[in-house]
Amino acid sequence: MRRRTFFGRAGRVVAGLATLLLAACGQAGPTEPGKKGGGAAPAPEVNVVTVQPQQVVLTTELAGRTSAYQVAEVRPQVGGILKERLFREGSEVKAGQPLYRIEPSTFEAEVERVQAALVKAEANIATTKLRAERYAELVKINAVSQQAYDDAEVAHKQAVADVAAAKAALQSAKIALGFTTVTAPISGRIGRSSVTQGALVTANQASALATIQRLDPIYVDVTQSSAELLQLRRDLESGALKSAGPDQAGVKLLLEDGTPYARQGKLQFSEVSVDPASGSVTLRAIFPNPRQQLLPGMYVRAVLDAGVRDSALLVPQEAVTRDPKGSASAMIVAADGTVQPRMLKTERTVGRYWLVSEGLAAGDRVIVEGLQKVRPGAAVRPVERPSPTAGGTAGSPAASANATLPGGGRNSPGAPSQTAADSAGKGETKAGASAAGR
Repeated sequence: MRRRTFFGRAGRVVAGLATLLLAACGQAGPTEPGKKGGGAAPAPEVNVVTVQPQQVVLTTELAGRTSAYQVAEVRPQVGGILKERLFREGSEVKAGQPLYRIEPSTFEAEVERVQAALVKAEANIATTKLRAERYAELVKINAVSQQAYDDAEVAHKQAVADVAAAKAALQSAKIALGFTTVTAPISGRIGRSSVTQGALVTANQASALATIQRLDPIYVDVTQSSAELLQLRRDLESGALKSAGPDQAGVKLLLEDGTPYARQGKLQFSEVSVDPASGSVTLRAIFPNPRQQLLPGMYVRAVLDAGVRDSALLVPQEAVTRDPKGSASAMIVAADGTVQPRMLKTERTVGRYWLVSEGLAAGDRVIVEGLQKVRPGAAVRPVERPSPTAGGTAGSPAASANATLPGGGRNSPGAPSQTAADSAGKGETKAGASAAGR
């Protein structure tokens, strides 16, 4: 009885499993041949930007350092013991302001000695003058010889010369006495003093007592490759670039921490020769510095307008990828809705965008978001984002750091800036434009 019960239960279980298996096969069977009725996966959604030509003002960042507008080293012009220091280190001084005082006693004594010599010479001149006048009357009546008269005239002239020499000596002694007070040759900020009270100083010594620097305005010296200047000249002549306008000599400044300097400077000049060691040309700009925020020797980046590029194509940097060889490429959405790869030639960065010279045409839809979900030839559903615009300030320091991106994003601090290195031998700088015009 127990065996019948066991085999009966087992048979019912097997029969149930067979029924379920047949039902599953029956459900899958109709859709297998044509794979219909299962519901195809929807095309992935991607964000695209339609590329449109626009006018862009190109700028270039050149590294450089600041230097003082005027520099004067303070040295004594007479020797002696330093009696007193009359300024506070690091303070502002005016031209002619007393800085040091050297012990003046020996120079005062010299002035008094020369003054006495002058009085003696002036007394002697009166005697010789009277003798010469008397002999002039006597020689007419042959009361004295002609030789005696001539000697009297010479003695008078010598006395006159002695007075002149004494006056000159007195003037020199007074000048030396004045040099015992060392004054500031220029206005500016004075640095630390290299000597203290009681030190012995000598006239025109090698080491300066202190250094004064005028910091307002201040110079910024930057260098640019001569090859970039040549490329700029060719672009201007061919019409690829147009002049940035009458204010193209304006220069903006980025500080060491990347923040823009509040005031704009002007390009002063460019060197007339190329440094044979580096193959570069030095450019000098001048900036107002009323708050003395810029100090000599600071590392800065000067942003110079290069020119205007008409019909420029800008692509967001996140849309461009590079292979191990460094070649740039992007994915576009074709007219039939499929993804196609494009090889690009990028010239430089403009804010958060690449300036593309080859590989794209006006109206191309470039994928900027969702690249990880697509492959070449796949169908996608594009969602349009605002097209990139330079806004007239794409290359400015503020725009490079804070330009609003398509979709509402903002530039991150680590984003690439518009540098001369990005131009890869095509540095169209405003400074170069000025140099090219010369």
